[in-house]
Amino acid sequence: MKTTDTLVWILYDVVENKPRSRIARLCKEAGLYRVQKSVFLGTIERNRLDELRLAIEAWSNDEIDSVYIFPMCEPDFKKVILLGQAFDRKLVTDEIRALFI
Repeated sequence: MKTTDTLVWILYDVVENKPRSRIARLCKEAGLYRVQKSVFLGTIERNRLDELRLAIEAWSNDEIDSVYIFPMCEPDFKKVILLGQAFDRKLVTDEIRALFI
């Protein structure tokens, strides 16, 4: 992870299909990895995260949708507790898996 990168979780509950699909595509295009249906994780440059936030904001509806963007430092990320099938191992890269170790 470069020093200008931020480790980030993006979680969302978006009601309509088209905006929900577009937000997922935006997260993937930003290089984030889907760890659950509406949860993405990865590292991203800070200015790119700002751009992504603005794009997600444009596609989400403040009246009915919820979007959470959680920047997280690596030491705190290593304290994450995973229970059960916490993420889809087929979708998460070795880079992300290594952070859990």
